[in-house]
Amino acid sequence: MKKIWSDKMPAVQFRIARPTDQLEKVVEFYRDGLGLEVVGSFEKHDGYDGVMLGLPDFSYHLEFTQHVEGSPCPAPTEDNLLVFYIPDHEVRDTIALRLHNMGYPEVEPENPYWKNAGVTIADPDGWRIVLQNSSGLGNN
Repeated sequence: MKKIWSDKMPAVQFRIARPTDQLEKVVEFYRDGLGLEVVGSFEKHDGYDGVMLGLPDFSYHLEFTQHVEGSPCPAPTEDNLLVFYIPDHEVRDTIALRLHNMGYPEVEPENPYWKNAGVTIADPDGWRIVLQNSSGLGNN
């Protein structure tokens, strides 16, 4: 049995889901470039295909879906971010270089805070991730 977060929020899993018109490219970005694991997928479910990618314990993961008739999904702003806290500076730079070599170079962040210890990169749909060199919880 999975551990729940708290009595006030008895969830056992957290998923962020969004549509794309480029499912294959988005999966390549997050799986091959960023290094997340595919934790599940589905095809032709009510007209949708989807792939879930996440961290090894599966408690937190991303879901990308594509509808047979298309799924327009422009990124809302350049400051909507998915931040990955990576304490090891060399590992962070290795991931950034791998993404750069795949055609996803660093972009200027909207908020200059993310430039201090982070590398901001846009995925194939224009949604941005930050590879932040810290342990998280506001620590740099």
